Amino acid sequence: MTAVAARAAIVDIEGTTSAIAFVHDVLFPYADAQLDGFVAAHRTERAVQLAMRDAARLAGEPPGVADAAVLARLHRWIADDRKVTPLKTLQGLIWEEGYRRGDLRGDVYADAAEGLRRWHASGIPLYVYSSGSVAAQRSLFGFSERGDLAALFSGWFDTTTGSKRERASYEKIAREIGLAPGDIVFLSDSEAELDAARAAGMQTVRVLRERDTPPGATTAHASAASFDEIAIAPP
Repeated sequence: MTAVAARAAIVDIEGTTSAIAFVHDVLFPYADAQLDGFVAAHRTERAVQLAMRDAARLAGEPPGVADAAVLARLHRWIADDRKVTPLKTLQGLIWEEGYRRGDLRGDVYADAAEGLRRWHASGIPLYVYSSGSVAAQRSLFGFSERGDLAALFSGWFDTTTGSKRERASYEKIAREIGLAPGDIVFLSDSEAELDAARAAGMQTVRVLRERDTPPGATTAHASAASFDEIAIAPP
């Protein structure tokens, strides 16, 4: 059992609360298939307009470029799993619509759902930090196969906060939460992300799920195979 004394917990999603395969084999193909039709149907909405404009700028396209050119770049970014904000924004909007239509149900490990409920019941504020947009995060947990888990969380952080591999991102999150970094624990399957969080002063736990962890993987952080093996309590 990995015991942690913390006043708040931040969780990653992919490989931590949810299977990597769900993201890559279900969510990404769904967004790829729906992208063109979604943009055409929602092109007058400000969030879509801003995402398309920002995608064009990042792609180096001139102002006023046709949607087709931007969409082609977005499809390539999906294939390459690029962590760019305009793509993540559009994916989140597409997935939200898919969840509401009943096309999608959020994949959350049973032990993760139980752990989140357990820590929330004990008074530990919970947060998400994921490369997926806040809208995508809310939808995944709100329409999960384990029930509506979104209400368990006190806040959400995505790529607009910064790279998950940079110390400054975790320092910014700590300031926004209003706690000293040492009072926060970050749970993730990524060694690089955990290294950045620890450099910012946070406590860290690497989640080494059998299904999602490369063979022979090692870690310099406290670790657990599931949320059942993690005990978080206030200091």
